[in-house]
Amino acid sequence: MCHDRRVMTAMRVLMVVAGLVLALDGPRTSKGGGVLDGFVIGHVPREVGPSTSDFESEPEDGVRFTSRVLERETADGGHSVDLMVIVVRADSLATLDDLRDFMSAYHERDPASWTKVQVGARPGLKDAGRVFWLVEPGVAVSVMIDIARFGAGELMAVAEGIRKR
Repeated sequence: MCHDRRVMTAMRVLMVVAGLVLALDGPRTSKGGGVLDGFVIGHVPREVGPSTSDFESEPEDGVRFTSRVLERETADGGHSVDLMVIVVRADSLATLDDLRDFMSAYHERDPASWTKVQVGARPGLKDAGRVFWLVEPGVAVSVMIDIARFGAGELMAVAEGIRKR
């Protein structure tokens, strides 16, 4: 009987401590970002701000963006984007070169300024805070992260955590 009481007391203490850790600091793992236009965002850095907004737009004829923006409130009362995931759909995006040309024009960047990278099994292109890749002809994904807060490792972790639903 005494042994059972000690086990029960130890379990209660453990549950209280675990509850305090979760309440005060949260788990030390990433959170998911939900589903966006047929894609699961499997990894989002834990420290990303809690404000989430989804948008749809057509930046040019025949191109459709579905975006998820995760941001935080800044000390001065403004907001800062921590992470943005965009699913790009356009029949004109048949190859990675087509995607590079579109993204270069859209972001007003020299097409040669992007560096080749692998996102899982797919070839993609990136710069310091953005990576994009062609999932299949007509469908691409772009991830932008606040590189100063999260680093290039988190950029690639978010990208590699995105998969078709």
